[in-house]
Amino acid sequence: QLLPARTKVLRLMPNLPCVVQAGAMVFARGSGAGDGEAALLKSLLSSCGLCEEVPESYINIHTGLSGSGVAYVYLFAEALAEGAVKMGMPGGLASRIAAQTLLGAAKMMLETDEHPAKLRGDVCTPGGTTIHALHELEKGALRATVMNAVEVATNRACDMAKD
Repeated sequence: QLLPARTKVLRLMPNLPCVVQAGAMVFARGSGAGDGEAALLKSLLSSCGLCEEVPESYINIHTGLSGSGVAYVYLFAEALAEGAVKMGMPGGLASRIAAQTLLGAAKMMLETDEHPAKLRGDVCTPGGTTIHALHELEKGALRATVMNAVEVATNRACDMAKD
């Protein structure tokens, strides 16, 4: 609102993994920005990871999902590794395996384009280790807790945008 009329504005929200060229970014364009500017921005940022144009209303949601979500993943990775340490595995090895597990799971989602629930089901065998472990995660309300985290982070981003 404070800029001169027809100023070309592209609002971008990256996340930390852009540092290692594996980020997730979204951008929205203002009324003065055209297809050429959007294409140029997407081209410049594509080397940093996924870059998608979205409606302005998605920027704060992306912040809650992916901007803050990186920290949720680190917390989950830490918990995975600590579980292995608890069972007797050395910490460094456990951390490397946890990281590779997350990387592999993410790659499967991106390359197969399958819904996460379908991929999760593919891992489960009747009466096996995975279904027993998933039951524990459900008892701890993991899904609801993560969904709540995205919601509160999105709401906080909206509040911060008003300031």
